[in-house]
Amino acid sequence: MHHASLFTPTCLGSITIANRIVMAPLTRCRAEPGHVPGVLMAEYYSQRASAGLIICEATMAIEGNSAFGGAEPGIYSAAQVAGWKRVTDAVHAKGGRIVLQLWHGGRACHSLLNRGAQPVAPSAVAIANDEIHTPEGKKPYETPRELRDDELPGIVAGFRRAAENAKAAGFDGVEVHGANGYLLDQFLRDGSNRRSGPYGGAMANRARLLLEVVDAVITVWGAGRVGVRISPLNSFNDMRDSDPVGLTRYVAGELDRRGIAFLDLMRGDFFGVQKGDVVSAARGAFRGALLGGMGFSPSEAAPAVSTGTYTAVVFGHHFISNPDLVERVKVGVTLVEPDQSTFYSPGSKGYTDYPTLSR
Repeated sequence: MHHASLFTPTCLGSITIANRIVMAPLTRCRAEPGHVPGVLMAEYYSQRASAGLIICEATMAIEGNSAFGGAEPGIYSAAQVAGWKRVTDAVHAKGGRIVLQLWHGGRACHSLLNRGAQPVAPSAVAIANDEIHTPEGKKPYETPRELRDDELPGIVAGFRRAAENAKAAGFDGVEVHGANGYLLDQFLRDGSNRRSGPYGGAMANRARLLLEVVDAVITVWGAGRVGVRISPLNSFNDMRDSDPVGLTRYVAGELDRRGIAFLDLMRGDFFGVQKGDVVSAARGAFRGALLGGMGFSPSEAAPAVSTGTYTAVVFGHHFISNPDLVERVKVGVTLVEPDQSTFYSPGSKGYTDYPTLSR
């Protein structure tokens, strides 16, 4: 067996997983109208059920916050719950474990995707030097409306309802999306959070909304079935922070106090702009299961697990093109590279048509 340390079972809080290879939340834009997961999505996820844990793609917790052209899934309607139930049943039928990532796009949304509604954010600061795909073609990101303090309990309540719906849909748990420049991350980092008051300024204030959401979700699931993803270095979506290491240490410590199932840490920056040792900061402050992601190869992942740096490692793009990634890593087969032109295109091409070793 190649990379044996990746193939021992473990527990992420109350979730038992058969191996240490986790499938990253990968936005694929294959939902049906109404942001409903369909049969194709059930096939896609069930093909990858051998992962120790599947973390499903970013899923709208609250209606009216689309950032991906209307093809990303939601978890706020009965039809969406039924669609996701089809997915979880298919994964569980193959012995897999699957959690749902709860997400709010914040300033990364656009009015043309949301019936004219202006996007919202901690501060009225637009994503710069980038464009978003809309029904009218590529457009600059809009300046968001700054959320009032008295609106934030509604955001928290929306995440709580989404967690309840995820439970009804048969998931094994949920992951709160606090990464990659979406709403909760926008509050966390001082490059996008310019507000004052209880949700701005000091690090503890900027982390307040994320932690309130986590606390609300824990009331639904219990801490042992709740994970959190953060990306303190990632500059995607025009994000930055003046002290990413300190922010990591603070957030990890607060999540440790809550006893959550796992902390899903994105260790770097997609663009290589921001740097810092966030891994040591997280590992020093968080005693629970730490998942590590961004650009891992199996040969790097195995010693990272065996030395205890990470409990499990999150694989992203290779899960797109290797539905049986776990088996391929086990036998030492070279991994297939994905076709990037089909990452977000509709239909089965580049989605469910990648062959397994047996095929």
